[in-house]
Amino acid sequence: MKIGVFDSGIGGLTVVKSLLEHQLFEEIIYFGDTARVPYGSKDKTTIIRYAIEAVEFFKNFDIDLMIVACNTVSAHALDEMREVSTYPIIGVVEAGVLATANALEDKNSNILILGTKATINSKAYEIGLTKLKFKNFHAKATGLFVPFVEDEIYSGDILEATFRHYFSDSKTPDAIILGCTHFPLISDALKNYFSKETILIHSGDAIVEYLELNFEFSKKYPQPKLDFFASEDPEALRAVGKKWLNLEEDK
Repeated sequence: MKIGVFDSGIGGLTVVKSLLEHQLFEEIIYFGDTARVPYGSKDKTTIIRYAIEAVEFFKNFDIDLMIVACNTVSAHALDEMREVSTYPIIGVVEAGVLATANALEDKNSNILILGTKATINSKAYEIGLTKLKFKNFHAKATGLFVPFVEDEIYSGDILEATFRHYFSDSKTPDAIILGCTHFPLISDALKNYFSKETILIHSGDAIVEYLELNFEFSKKYPQPKLDFFASEDPEALRAVGKKWLNLEEDK
């Protein structure tokens, strides 16, 4: 199995990390549109155009499956991508909604949805949760977390102050949907701020759960081939990938 993983930048590497941990694929090709990141502040038409270009990029690699690791693209452009694709495409939003439903039995659970402005404005998570009969959820655009993660600020006073800015009026949720693939890197800080008992829905783990429910995997691949591509400065993306994924020098 050869899989393509697409993200607007580096955040989708957290999804790749989950895929590597579960050893589902023989080859993983990652493409980050680093020249045009962030997508979260762009309009829907632009997001769709960029997403369709990503589909065209992966047609060069004869992949079996594509994962859209960007929540913004998953929320706004998945249907358009599927119309022009010759391979199946899975988005992190649909996987995240399913993972939330599997984690929470009580349909009245208090759910907090975090994401970029474009993801939150799409209401994609709310629509999915409503279809599954959940009743108690609210969403917040928390775009400031993205540059914090890219600057490797995963804890500390500045992050705590930003939590207070965003969440001063929020009750402790039963679950938090991390609706941006950067956000798993501040998971510990979020749990410390809210509660250790709060369930965090991680896009990478949600994708793995979705894949294992919907596809058959006959074997494990403990040492998959991993290739990095970027629309700008691919070596910088590769360096971040090696660091986040704890890769050996020869990977």
